[in-house]
Amino acid sequence: MKIKVFTLILCVVFSFGFTQTDEKALKDIYKTSLTNGKSYDWLEHLSNAIGGRLSGSKNAELAVQYTKAELEKLGLDKVWLQPVMVPKWERGEKEMAYIESSGSITKVNICALGGSIATGEDGIKAQVIEVKDFKELEGLGKAKVKGKIVFYNRPMQADLISTFDAYGGCVNQRYAGAMEASKYGATGVIVRSMNLRDDDYPHTGSMSYGDLLVSQRIPSAAISTNDANLLSDALKQDTNLQFYFKQSCKQFEDVQSYNVIGEITGSEFPDEYIIVGGHLDSWDLGDGAHDDGAGVVQSMDVLRLLKESGIIPKRSLRVVLFMNEENGLRGATEYARVAKEKNENHIFALESDAGGFTPRGFSFATNDTNFNQILGWKALFKPYLIHYFEKGGSGADVGPLKSETNVLAGLRPDSQRYFDHHHAANDTFEHVNKRELELGAATMTSLVYLFDKYGVNPVPNSNKIKD
Repeated sequence: MKIKVFTLILCVVFSFGFTQTDEKALKDIYKTSLTNGKSYDWLEHLSNAIGGRLSGSKNAELAVQYTKAELEKLGLDKVWLQPVMVPKWERGEKEMAYIESSGSITKVNICALGGSIATGEDGIKAQVIEVKDFKELEGLGKAKVKGKIVFYNRPMQADLISTFDAYGGCVNQRYAGAMEASKYGATGVIVRSMNLRDDDYPHTGSMSYGDLLVSQRIPSAAISTNDANLLSDALKQDTNLQFYFKQSCKQFEDVQSYNVIGEITGSEFPDEYIIVGGHLDSWDLGDGAHDDGAGVVQSMDVLRLLKESGIIPKRSLRVVLFMNEENGLRGATEYARVAKEKNENHIFALESDAGGFTPRGFSFATNDTNFNQILGWKALFKPYLIHYFEKGGSGADVGPLKSETNVLAGLRPDSQRYFDHHHAANDTFEHVNKRELELGAATMTSLVYLFDKYGVNPVPNSNKIKD
């Protein structure tokens, strides 16, 4: 008798799981996230108990241990660590800088760019050449640049609604500025922070020397937007002013770290993989709450929310917490390499790496057939004010998984405040809104649910939702 009752219950549960409407499934997911979410609690620990998680650091190691333990508590089918070698760079003592003009000294706010060399114990003092781009630098030539500090002062374009487009329009001066200035004999580089707001926070980020010899490398630092304006104005009054800065950063040998991976094995198509993830590393100035602690905890909560909603995935679902997105992309490269080596079929990959702000939708990298199916789901998200469904980029960490038939996607939150915090000391937990974070987790979970249910190309004709 007990066996018959148990079988009947299983049949009812099974039937309910596959006859409930998609609208009902999404409603349950959003309700669970907003009333019983875990992402905010996880982020609080990751941000406040651990802090900034620069690749190769002790905090990065603690973050690996913490997230692995939390995933194990969810009762997933598998949780494991994937080894990956990562760069190790340390900032050292707090940087210092000042402007010296007509016998007056004005201190300014700077921070070393990730990967930069140090200035030496005595620091660097020199005249300053202000430029907007590499073409202007080339026009000045070695005669005017040699022995001076190059000051790149191209702001983010304020009239672009997409702040990521504005960022993309000027980030090359940060990444390659020292490499280019070194060609003309510059002694150092100061770069305007990638920030649309005028404030006193310098914003770090990765930079590269390319194939420059060690002897040709010069120190590179970011200056806050307020102080970039101050320096530019001062140069108009005194072209011979001196700028001094000192930083003690250092590059070490690569060290071993890990991607953290959790999996629910698919009930029908276990060899088709859907992944959701963010990058576990962050820069060291703040605690990496928006970049990318938010994406990490949202991705973790996707699998938990599906389990809490009683949804049994058809396909194997993985959460992947990538290491070293900020200064090397080693975790993403290694995950893709192993996936290819094992001939794993990744049909869909979703990344959250644009902050924990209010979700607006997704961008997709895919073919037209799959994108048309995705557009058919758009009406499901309308009650949650999710309207942005566009073809375009996805995310840096899922990018290496791209194929002709799969779908890569990036969560797109409202981006207007993102670069106020990006790579700066104010990227901290108190700047993340609990409700916005949980809405993002629910939005990601809903898209994963739909891809798990309907798959990818060829598109099923039945059960297709129309606009």
